[in-house]
Order: sequence, then C-alpha cells, then structure tokens
Amino acid sequence: MRDQAEKLRHLRLVHGQGKGEEEFDAPRPDVRTIAVTSGKGGVGKSILVTNLAIACARRGQRVLLIDGDLSLAYIDLLMGLIPKQNLADVVLGRASIEEVVLQTPSGVRLLPAASGVEEMADLDDFRRERLLRELSRLESTCDLILVDTAPGIAAQTIQLAAAAESALIVTTPEPTAFSDAYATLKVLRRKGCRDLSLVVNRCGSAAEGKRTSRRVQAVARRFLEFLPDYLGHVPEDPTVLASAMRQEPLLSIFPHSPAAQAIESLADLLLEGPSSVGPPLEDREGLFEKVANLDR
Repeated sequence: MRDQAEKLRHLRLVHGQGKGEEEFDAPRPDVRTIAVTSGKGGVGKSILVTNLAIACARRGQRVLLIDGDLSLAYIDLLMGLIPKQNLADVVLGRASIEEVVLQTPSGVRLLPAASGVEEMADLDDFRRERLLRELSRLESTCDLILVDTAPGIAAQTIQLAAAAESALIVTTPEPTAFSDAYATLKVLRRKGCRDLSLVVNRCGSAAEGKRTSRRVQAVARRFLEFLPDYLGHVPEDPTVLASAMRQEPLLSIFPHSPAAQAIESLADLLLEGPSSVGPPLEDREGLFEKVANLDR
C-alpha cells in the first residue's frame, strides 16, 4: 500500500498540449468514501443513496453526492433540480468542477452526471484523467463522499466502486436481483475490496430482508470465503414512489414513513466510524487517485 501511494504521489497528469505537466501531489484527505452499487437496475439504489446523503448531512457531515452513472443522469431528477452544467462539461473542458457542483436545499452538494452523452459511457484516457484531476480537488472539502454508480459490472462502474473505502451493494428479495448482487460482490472481491456490505431494499418484512442477505452471504462464504456485512433492510413503502413522482426527496416530504426511518437508521450505522479493515488514515489514498491507478 505504501509503495502504491508513493507512486501515486508522483503521478503526472498532462494538462494540455504545450502547457507542460503538473505533479499530482495533493495531500490525501481524511474523507470517507462509500460507493453505492447494485448488480441489477431497478432496485431503488439511486433513491436510497439520495436520501442516505441527506440523512448524513443532517448529522453534521459535509456530504458530496456524486452521480456516478456518467452517461445516464438520474439523481438531479430525484431532487427536483435542473443543472445548467454537468460532468460532461468538465470532461470537455467547458467548465470547472466548482462551477458544476450544486448546493441543494437539503445541505448535500451534488455533482450531476450527463444524460444521453455517449462519450461519457466510455472515456478515453485523456478525458478520464482530466475528470479525475478535477474531482480530486473536491476531496479536501468533504467529510463523506457517496458515489451512486451505474448498475452492473461494467469496467467503469467497478473501478469507481473498487476505489471507494467501502461499497454498499443494494439488492431486493427478487431472485434475479440478489443473484446479480452476488455477481457484483464476486467482481469487487477479485479487485481486492474488503469492506463490502449488503442492504436489502423493498422488503415485505425484516425477516424477508434477513433471508435474502443470508442467501447472498451463504454463496459468498462457500465460493469466495468471504462474509459481507448485512446492514439491514428498507421496507416496501408507497411513499418512496410518491416522492420520486414529485421529484422531492423522501426524507424531506415523508420523514416519518417506514422507508425514511430505515434510511435514517442506515445512516447511523454508516457514521459509527471508519471501517476497521481499511488502511489507516495516514496511508489512505484519495478516491480519485485510486481510480486513476486501478488499471495501471
């Protein structure tokens, strides 16, 4: 880990033709980074992470929420926002990262992704490094970064999830969903991820959530020799759909609903402290430094 961090401190990123090089030597921040991912779309991941960010902000955290589905933006819609600029403008050199970040009424800062921009789905090396360099400038201003990745196990998704300090895998009791959750878990473990947890969304009961998590845990223990933590369930709740249709966060308009209360409890669990299995703070690389180095 120390050798890799030393290499990253001397990584040079090209700013542009004729402008020379600048050493990427920013100090690594004491910021927690959590990727929220899923093997399958439609499990309610983006709604969960949006409201989780709000719950953490209410607990005094400086939260940056990143829409990590770079080509199919969604979180801005859930918060009723219409961004004038997004990450595509950063990648294409039309805006700085500070110009793109939105301060939301809930206290969360949001970094919106592009929607329907094909180039963002598969960035070339130059644009990818430009984006990572810009993103790294935000880390020192945060206590917590939550990244809502695209669903599935595409390379860009796995790189983001694997670079975070921990990853939260969202599934539902549906067999295809928890099967895909295991597939995601397997790929992340092969990437060396150690802090992986499960949340079962849209459950009929707490017992159903536990049964679903145990199925994933049993397969992971048998074939990966690894037991992911189970952080709990979020119940099926009609107010979730109602809040999405109104384009307002669940915690803002239905704060006492069962789903909102479950998300509040999840926020408490996540903020209990940094993972004991992760590297010590003085050896920790920044999230975007790690993404830059994963395929080197």
